[in-house]
Amino acid sequence: MTDLKPARILAIETSCDETACAIIENGRALLSSVVASQMEIHARYGGVFPEVASRQHVLSIIPVVQQALSQAHLTLNDIDAIAVTQGPGLAGSLIVGVNMAKGLSLALGKPLIGVNHLEGHIYSAWVYDSPAQRGNASDEVKPEPQFPLMALLVSGGHTELNLMTDHLTYQRLGSTLDDAAGEAFDKVARMLDLPFPGGPSIQKSAEEGNVSRFNFPRAWLDGTYNFSFSGVKTSVLYELQELKKKSTSVPTEDLAASFQQAVIDVLFKKTINAAREFGAKEILVAGGVSANKHLRQTFKSQTEFPVHIPPLSLCTDNAAMIASAGYFRYALGYESNLEMDVLATYPLS
Repeated sequence: MTDLKPARILAIETSCDETACAIIENGRALLSSVVASQMEIHARYGGVFPEVASRQHVLSIIPVVQQALSQAHLTLNDIDAIAVTQGPGLAGSLIVGVNMAKGLSLALGKPLIGVNHLEGHIYSAWVYDSPAQRGNASDEVKPEPQFPLMALLVSGGHTELNLMTDHLTYQRLGSTLDDAAGEAFDKVARMLDLPFPGGPSIQKSAEEGNVSRFNFPRAWLDGTYNFSFSGVKTSVLYELQELKKKSTSVPTEDLAASFQQAVIDVLFKKTINAAREFGAKEILVAGGVSANKHLRQTFKSQTEFPVHIPPLSLCTDNAAMIASAGYFRYALGYESNLEMDVLATYPLS
């Protein structure tokens, strides 16, 4: 950090159904973070409705940026660069944020930094609340992750393991071959008639369930660090069908708990094994599924590796993570231009 130039980054995130803006100083100190959620709007559809999402972004983007500046007690003239999620995500949603960022960059004459949304999730682990955000509390600043670092990225659309040997440097060791973990949570929640979004619903239901009631399969894919969650999802479906054939009441809590345990077992054991094999100093877990209480407890209960997991407010989509990643890109000399386009598909490595 001492070798990187100081800067305040304003970032915009509109990759899916959250309209967000945040301001971060020097890649870590969070000065403000505002998120306008569309969760209630999309809940009636059982998932995100792309056209509705993009229209809502148009309505929310300017007020959200204004609120972030007000919360930080700053003006646009106090900002050194503008970061924005370039992808992956819904093209109609991404374009709202990218066009807003381009407009600010052009009007202010400030650098424009395109950020990979997945990279943003990883950099959420670097963020801490500034003294102003903490109410001037004297809490110690949490230590930043140390390289080499094993990063588990686990969300609704992605599940992958990356070895980081330095900032912005990724070696993908494995990824999902079918459903991402978060996608499997959503689909199983739908099977169990649990509300959207599926992750929190499965977690809540599982708290009252017996994890040993059903022995759902774990796809270990020996010899690789890839993941597969389609099989466990299908096993839940078959179990449900058998229960209904027998006119047996559906033990939703037990199904949710057993399914959740099967997914977490694979995520945890593959990450630990990869960290050992590649000599990682620490482990980082990020993405929407990292908000899962049982997953967090599982990783934190082991003592072999220090583990970095963002606070709950930074696990789901937000702009603070984009500002952090944007800072490191800016400080290390990366810059986009006004011809930058959105990328609905945008691999991290």
